[in-house]
Amino acid sequence: MIFLWIILAIVVVAAVNFVGIYNSLVQLRNRVKNAWSQIDVQLKRRHDLIPNLIETAKGYMQHERETLEGITQARSQAMSADGVGAKSKAEGQLSGAMGKFFLVVENYPDLKANQNFLSLQEELTSTENKIAFSRQGYNDQVLFFNNKIQMFPSNVVAGMFTFKPEEFFEIEDKEKEVPKVKF
Repeated sequence: MIFLWIILAIVVVAAVNFVGIYNSLVQLRNRVKNAWSQIDVQLKRRHDLIPNLIETAKGYMQHERETLEGITQARSQAMSADGVGAKSKAEGQLSGAMGKFFLVVENYPDLKANQNFLSLQEELTSTENKIAFSRQGYNDQVLFFNNKIQMFPSNVVAGMFTFKPEEFFEIEDKEKEVPKVKF
């Protein structure tokens, strides 16, 4: 009889442990989704600011049509990208186009002095900082989740319920380079 109680206790402890592991995996997966939605909100804000910035600059930059079209095209690709990897790549291209735009803006002192342009530029800079912060939070959640589904014993439960590793939101190698300043 005692042997039966011991086996029953072991089964109950194993079941409770199993449920706890499953629930923690679900919780981590939901945290990853929430962190991604935070990035998505900031990316949408960025995408909404860019047309206003371009419209403000158009009057001053009549000879820079190629630069402005490049931003518009990169923005369109970024907005239609699906999945973390594709979104990451498209956003990297948009960042490159915006960097090129701000280099060209240096040739237009009147535009740089325009209050509307300065305000939009400040909002965009603030949004870029929020994107970086959100990307860090997202990648932290992905790391926790991926670690959990790869470590024993939670990897057994993750395998049974087909939990898949999530993708990191990474920047492209050219964005990692430190800009060179020349005087």
